[in-house]
Amino acid sequence: MKKGLIIILLLLAGLSKPLMAQYFPKNLPKYDQKQWHFGFTLGMNSMNFVVYPVDQPNYNDTLLVIQPQSSMGFNIGIVANKRLTRYLDLRFVPTLSFGERSIKYVVKTGFGDQLTYIKSVESTYIDFPFTLKYKSKRLPGKWNNSRVYVLGGVRYSLDLASQKDKKGTDEKVVIKLNPNDLMGTMGVGFDFFLPYFKFGIEIQMAYGVLNLMSKDDNIYNTNIDKLTSKMAWITFTFE
Repeated sequence: MKKGLIIILLLLAGLSKPLMAQYFPKNLPKYDQKQWHFGFTLGMNSMNFVVYPVDQPNYNDTLLVIQPQSSMGFNIGIVANKRLTRYLDLRFVPTLSFGERSIKYVVKTGFGDQLTYIKSVESTYIDFPFTLKYKSKRLPGKWNNSRVYVLGGVRYSLDLASQKDKKGTDEKVVIKLNPNDLMGTMGVGFDFFLPYFKFGIEIQMAYGVLNLMSKDDNIYNTNIDKLTSKMAWITFTFE
């Protein structure tokens, strides 16, 4: 009786692995063997500035405070993914990004009062990002249709809504930004292999290296040495 029970237990143990494999089937098993993948992206973004003050500010100036403020926008893009190695891909994702940033100014008047102005800057970027994607193996067990990855790269952006050449007035000063921007990007994401396509969720941050501030001489540019971009994205990919 005991021998028979032991034999049954051994048989069940031997069958458990194939039963588990059938219970958690692997979607798109040959997906990563292809050299190229294509798809599209949809997402939301948050655009902001980083302000660098001058080394020796003029404390007699009327501009007291400059504070950048972010707001939400959205973006759409096209994915081209090249397999480099088993765990490394090169991605080119040209993207159209719509967003807005605001700058809060506090100005001292001649009567000792303080006035607050909020200047909004709309941007429509055409982005050309090149990123390296380092991905893990598929996760074990019931998560075998998912994996994690990290991203890093560079992004050139052209602002189609730049008002660099627009003339302003004293009553309505236009915040002029240079249209060209170059940013370093980094991020993390998750891939989910569905029966017919791969779905991904990723979060990215980007920091600009070029000075966006136009050299217009007005009270809003005083005490500011440099103005750069800071952006964040949450993106959904379909490949």
